[in-house]
Amino acid sequence: MSDETSIEIRENGPLMVKNLKVMILPDGSQAEKKELTVLCRCGLSANKPYCDGSHKREGWTG
Repeated sequence: MSDETSIEIRENGPLMVKNLKVMILPDGSQAEKKELTVLCRCGLSANKPYCDGSHKREGWTG
């Protein structure tokens, strides 16, 4: 498996980020490193910057 960071944009869904090395949050803290990080694109998530599936419930397209 590659350790390269990759980002997949899901149609009408989140950003799927594989092998994210560093992510600095708005408060200046560093996010936990994970093999897969799912980021919100719709702005509706109650758990920003992470996706919580709100896009499906609200019928968001983008």
